[in-house]
Amino acid sequence: MDNRQGQTNRAILIVVLISNFLVPFAGTALNVAVPMIGSEFRVAATTLTWIVSAYMISTVALSVPFGRIADIRGKRTVFMLGVAIFAATSFLVTLSHGMAMFIIFRIIMGAGAAMIFATNMPILIAAWPKNKRGRVIGIYVSMVYIGLACGPVLGGLLTGAFGWRYVQYLIALLSVVALIISLLKLPKEAGRPASQSEGGIDPASVLLFVCAIIVFLYGFTAFGQNILSYACLAGGFVLLLIYLRYETRSKAPIFQIRVFRSNAPFLRANLAALFNYAATYAVGYIFAIYLQLVKGYPANIAGIILITQPVIMAIVAPLSGRLSERRSPFMLAAAGMAFTAAALFSFVFIGVDSPLWQLIAGLIVVGFGFGLFSSPNANTVMSSVEPKDFGVASSVQSTARTMGQVIGMALITIVTNFIIGKRQLADVPKALYVQNLHIAFVIFAALCAVGIFICLNRAKEPTH
Repeated sequence: MDNRQGQTNRAILIVVLISNFLVPFAGTALNVAVPMIGSEFRVAATTLTWIVSAYMISTVALSVPFGRIADIRGKRTVFMLGVAIFAATSFLVTLSHGMAMFIIFRIIMGAGAAMIFATNMPILIAAWPKNKRGRVIGIYVSMVYIGLACGPVLGGLLTGAFGWRYVQYLIALLSVVALIISLLKLPKEAGRPASQSEGGIDPASVLLFVCAIIVFLYGFTAFGQNILSYACLAGGFVLLLIYLRYETRSKAPIFQIRVFRSNAPFLRANLAALFNYAATYAVGYIFAIYLQLVKGYPANIAGIILITQPVIMAIVAPLSGRLSERRSPFMLAAAGMAFTAAALFSFVFIGVDSPLWQLIAGLIVVGFGFGLFSSPNANTVMSSVEPKDFGVASSVQSTARTMGQVIGMALITIVTNFIIGKRQLADVPKALYVQNLHIAFVIFAALCAVGIFICLNRAKEPTH
């Protein structure tokens, strides 16, 4: 029985790691293709940020509902449906003849990513004992960074040699491979549906949540670009308040809001993740453009340079995950945030003529800090809830992470709109883009400083 269980656990680990590589790879592989996509579709620099933002907003809005659905209907079913949607839309993006069609397919692709991220961690940790959870989560997180690392390199090589559509062809192919392996290897027991006693799904609750998130994040991301952005920001905030009031009275809430009130480690760990991802996610996007527009590197070389940060993340994350089993995960996370904040602030001194080593050194420190933060923080989130709530806890963690990513991209969109305006990237003076970069990193370093404060306050609380 032990040998059979070990084989099952390894199969689950392989399938989850493939999916965990795939989604971040799809996100970063297009970063180096942004200038080429902008030239083809002839759109402004602010519009290009929606390549990332539309995908992320969709993922944020749908992760928690799909986590709840997975807890009730079965994680395996939701997971495999997500991989199938991801595969199909990855190919359909290549058929886009304009930015509107491109963004629509990216939104649907984000729905597939939400299904994957809401289920793959619960499937994984349910198969492993709690005393080994830190190291497994470390491997899980490490695979995210391997995907992030391979994205710029392969994306840059394919974009430089054949064009951005071949990046999507590769993503579609990898998605199909992941789906086939899931069909063959993922045991049905891993996605066993929840009992009927755990409640059902309230459609009104789901609709309110999804609408509130989409409207609010659209307004925030498009802030200052049009009058609609102000209306959406205010309307989204009102919808969020209505949702919170409704959720406390619902007989089948998406997740129990009381968990945030009574479970301080869970709340603070998710807040820390939100601030950390908000501060760091746009780093690759900003420097992908900087290396090509300001420094004059081709897409493939820019991708190779940007691999520095995620490679360091991939090395450090498993080590910090293992260390979090013996040391305070709160202090490890705080130390990671401190390294990250220092590196982000150092980017404020990057200029048009800065040597390449200055950028690479900063990326190394960001990678180290993020790797030191991420695994202990994820371990805290999943260790602070009961196994029956793993699906919702994972989806809340995914929502916090992705919400942070959206906020990061929204902030760079806002800064770009005010500094660069409606210019196309090819027409932006180098000095102006560097000014844009400086303002963005001042904001990101400040966000990271807030995250340090949250982590240090968590260190005073007992874990569950």
